[in-house]
Amino acid sequence: MDKLSPSPANSSPLTPLGFLERSATVYGDCPSIIYDDTTYSWSDTHRRCLQLASSIRSLGVRRGHVVSVVAPNIPAMYELHFAVPMAGAVLNNVNTRLDSRTISVLLRHSESKLLFVDHQSTSLVQEAISLLPTNSQPPLLVLIADHDTPPSLALRFSFTYEGLVERGDPGFNWVRPETEWDPMVLNYTSGTTSSPKGVIHSHRGMFIITVDSLLEWSVPKQPVYLWTLPMFHANGWSYPWGMAAVGGVNVCLRKFDADTIYAAVRRHGVTHMCGAPVVLNMLSNSGGGNPLLDPVHILTAGAPPPAPVLFRTESLGFVVSHGYGLTETGGLVVTCAWKPKWNRLPATERARMKARQGVRTVGLTEMDVVDPDSGASVKRDGLTLGEIVLRGGSVMLGYLKDPEGTAQCMRDNGWFYTGDVGVMHPDGYMEIKDRSKDVIISGGENLSSVEVESVLYSHPATNEAAVVARPDEFWGETPCAFVSLKAGMERKPTEKEMMEFCRAKLPHYMVPKTVVFKEELPKTSTGKIQKFVLREMAKTLGSPGTSRM
Repeated sequence: MDKLSPSPANSSPLTPLGFLERSATVYGDCPSIIYDDTTYSWSDTHRRCLQLASSIRSLGVRRGHVVSVVAPNIPAMYELHFAVPMAGAVLNNVNTRLDSRTISVLLRHSESKLLFVDHQSTSLVQEAISLLPTNSQPPLLVLIADHDTPPSLALRFSFTYEGLVERGDPGFNWVRPETEWDPMVLNYTSGTTSSPKGVIHSHRGMFIITVDSLLEWSVPKQPVYLWTLPMFHANGWSYPWGMAAVGGVNVCLRKFDADTIYAAVRRHGVTHMCGAPVVLNMLSNSGGGNPLLDPVHILTAGAPPPAPVLFRTESLGFVVSHGYGLTETGGLVVTCAWKPKWNRLPATERARMKARQGVRTVGLTEMDVVDPDSGASVKRDGLTLGEIVLRGGSVMLGYLKDPEGTAQCMRDNGWFYTGDVGVMHPDGYMEIKDRSKDVIISGGENLSSVEVESVLYSHPATNEAAVVARPDEFWGETPCAFVSLKAGMERKPTEKEMMEFCRAKLPHYMVPKTVVFKEELPKTSTGKIQKFVLREMAKTLGSPGTSRM
């Protein structure tokens, strides 16, 4: 046996790009993408991606170069997930909700060579380009036009997306990775706790997370997938490649609200979709949200979903699965693996169990909750707080041009330190309690803002809620709640009533000492509530007990 070793026959680099070739063979005449009145088959998508990859190479893009995209969930965005790495380049999806200054910083940091821009973002991108240093080389711009793009706009660009597709070679021999560790994507973190960092993932990592995500969610062959999760958000949690693997139908939406989602579900027979808890909250609060005729599986992550929101969403016919991951893991690597015996629990208890993040997926090697100083595992009592640590094949290669940041979270002990605070329950299921910066220390007691928020979400008038620390001379910190109320409420609750509601359900020290009602809570570009903004607002408030609006 000592003479056996790897050979070209058994050591081809892992990459999810091969899923597209297979789908063109197995599902060639089946729909791949639906967008408004446009429908492509998997044969169409395969051909178009090869042509586009060929044209990208013709523009001087080479192996390892970064190609950026500023676009919503439209067919071009989907195709670029294959075409860019098929050209040997590294795909960099840019959040469409960022401002021009931030986009300029990211383009300079990534040294992007080529930039595809949706027609609705041209002004934003051109302003970002103008902010680049005079000594830097700006990326070539390619316009992604749509049916309502003014013809005059296309004349201002040297290249258009469809023009590159049309002139490309459908027989292009796409650039395969030399090793499976070759960089494939570059994603910038949302920057909720610090300056954005460029996360680099390999072909191997993306292959592992894609297969793992399909298996863990039990995605069948040929599902109908509705794109409510932005593809720029951690590559849509790997499902652009995943849908190719199973021959699914990608229903693309440029923008959406609750009514648009329900209409798409009915029109296309949607079976699967992903979204942050804010999407669940949107669906469960929609006046037009009548119970679904057929169940729709929805995978949520991005923030701990309040149990009341899960309960309301499932009562409408959605089958909610809950997971946990980071930009640095490429997708969801912890899920609340459901046990059949839990189906016998009362509905509210089922929702509480499902709100836990859960156990590692089969593709993740290990997960633990540890004392951040000693590195020792915390007690499995559901109470002792610690930092969540992970290790596995889909963890990033590292941060671009940031060896110190990489070393800080990827320690010599072999663990990736997430910066998230959680507990481990006796049954081995993990539950997030907070980001490390969001834990509130009041009178020496550590309290979880997530637990308080879950109670606030159970109030019938609450639309959104967030709890942050407010400085207090006596207690050090006290919980301060920011709440937006549902529209159309005949009578709005008072601050005192909200506090009494919490007092009936929480220990005294966890009850908010301040409640601030806002029309809307500030959010990041990926839909997460900006607690750092709320913390600054809490510092400026008057003494507890005064009226605030």
